[in-house]
Amino acid sequence: MNTSLDDAREELKRADHLIYVSLKYTRTVDVIKNVIERLIAAFDFGFQALLEHKQRRRKNKEFPRTPSLRAEALRDGAEPELAEYINFYLLLRKISRASFTRSKEFRRHVKMTAMLDNDVVVEITIDIITEYYHRVKGFVEYAQKHIT
Repeated sequence: MNTSLDDAREELKRADHLIYVSLKYTRTVDVIKNVIERLIAAFDFGFQALLEHKQRRRKNKEFPRTPSLRAEALRDGAEPELAEYINFYLLLRKISRASFTRSKEFRRHVKMTAMLDNDVVVEITIDIITEYYHRVKGFVEYAQKHIT
């Protein structure tokens, strides 16, 4: 359980470095995509830690192996804050898999425009990816608080 939370924190450290160092100097969509992948990994580790804690309390034998099924297992009977984090996680996964375009690379206003399956367009800039990072950081703190 603690190892999963430690892994989530490590992914956040990597995302932090990508945002505040790599993205600052390179300003490419590839770095934005990599940050999204790191945020998804941090969510995955956090969900695993919450499920392991739930498993110990209820003495369940198994929990789902795939990340999306873990998120759905946590959603059952979840408080609104956790449900909001799960919805955000699912959005990040959709953005990660979506086709995207690049614009203004190598400039301050670099933008990744992802086209989701239901004709929704999501634009991600440096400021938005930083906000996403802080939301995932809030989730890891939430998981830490509920486990200890």
